[in-house]
Amino acid sequence: MNLNKKELETSISKFWDDSILPTLIEYIKIPNKSPSFDPDWKENGHMDRVLSMATVWAKEHMPEDAELIIKETPGRTPIILIDIPGEKDGNILMYGHLDKQPEMEGWDSDLGPWTPVIKENKLFGRGGADDGYALFASLSSIKSLKEQAARTPRILVLIEFCEESGSPDLPHYIESCQDLIGTPDLVICLDSGAGDYNRFWTTTSLRGLIGCSLKVEVLKEGVHSGGASGHVPSSFRVARQLLSRLENEKTGEINLDELKTKIPDHRITETEKLVGILGDEVVKEFPWKGDMKPSTDDNVEGVLRRTWLPTLSVVGAGGLPPSNNAGNVLRPFTQLQLSIRIPPLVDHLKAQEAVRDVLTKKPPYNAKVTVSFEEPASGWNAPEIAPWLATSMKESSKCYYGEDACSMSEGGTIPFMAMLGEQFPKAQFVITGVLGPGSNAHGPNEFLHIPYAKKLTACIASIINDFPS
Repeated sequence: MNLNKKELETSISKFWDDSILPTLIEYIKIPNKSPSFDPDWKENGHMDRVLSMATVWAKEHMPEDAELIIKETPGRTPIILIDIPGEKDGNILMYGHLDKQPEMEGWDSDLGPWTPVIKENKLFGRGGADDGYALFASLSSIKSLKEQAARTPRILVLIEFCEESGSPDLPHYIESCQDLIGTPDLVICLDSGAGDYNRFWTTTSLRGLIGCSLKVEVLKEGVHSGGASGHVPSSFRVARQLLSRLENEKTGEINLDELKTKIPDHRITETEKLVGILGDEVVKEFPWKGDMKPSTDDNVEGVLRRTWLPTLSVVGAGGLPPSNNAGNVLRPFTQLQLSIRIPPLVDHLKAQEAVRDVLTKKPPYNAKVTVSFEEPASGWNAPEIAPWLATSMKESSKCYYGEDACSMSEGGTIPFMAMLGEQFPKAQFVITGVLGPGSNAHGPNEFLHIPYAKKLTACIASIINDFPS
């Protein structure tokens, strides 16, 4: 049907102000860290608090004929399912998550991970943008359509609680809820990013992720560095040698062919268009320190490096005392937490085995090397977009933002998208989100851009309305 889009936008904006933002403020206060960062999540009760808050809110604002279902298998994180009957053929699946990344240091003095603050039309705090808003925005978009008596297909909203841990519990629920999920024709995910805050953005590919802990042990206990160094190899030096097998430390290039793929030509063309629109903003969006420079002066190459090339990041360490409490001791072990991004189209299981082999075989000096892997996640590459969806996204962006829609590859990971892409190859995907420049998901000072989120919600409502009969 023809929507009154001005009325829809006004309704969504008011609903955000009256119902979504107050709830997100309370949500941010709860340290609902993903199980990888809070092994005692059940005992601590934060996840149950968020689950209760979300379900109470959803029951109040979902359509009268909708059904809310909570699934929680013992020992696993829960999921929320909201089943909304439709008036026309088709099946839409909407996705988000309510678990969070850990605190991270470096927040501004007036901000904090569990301290919600609104300033300059931005809501600061952990998890609001990544992606606690998804459940609320999804139901807001549906509510606005119901207000105009728009006919929609059947819609299933699925919210998980372990995405930031690699979604280890999700395959279990996908299998056990197979009949309820059905076969989606359209998947809408609100857990991705935006190139700027001036238009509707969709994500066309995501990298996979291999997370692991590398532990190198050389002694049973620490000893005086003056008496042992030189004779006893440093565990840090051994770890450094092992990482050099995996990565060229001068260029950042990954040495393993199992972690590489050929970038499709149309993704290179897409990246060139992206850089043509954003220019140097693809560099300026990062909080560089001093005169620090990127790894390349070619902006297209830089974007491809963070979306279609494998990379290694050391994101944590163990066995290293704080600098102000470090004695002259040769430490018994060094433990490094590795985050290895792998390109779309790479087999994540083969990649993981290649990483295991290169880090553990024939270690220097026969040091004891242990590699412990988290659940690996596959990357994802979008199928060809249907003409109706391309037109809908373009027109929605033009209507609410005043600019044409644009697409981009993302360097992050959403494990559920790879699962769905493999299981439902004929489905269409709208992968989008509010994580634009400076929003800093996973880092300090994470924020949700409120005006952008309101317009994004309106775009999603319009796309659902345009779903063909």
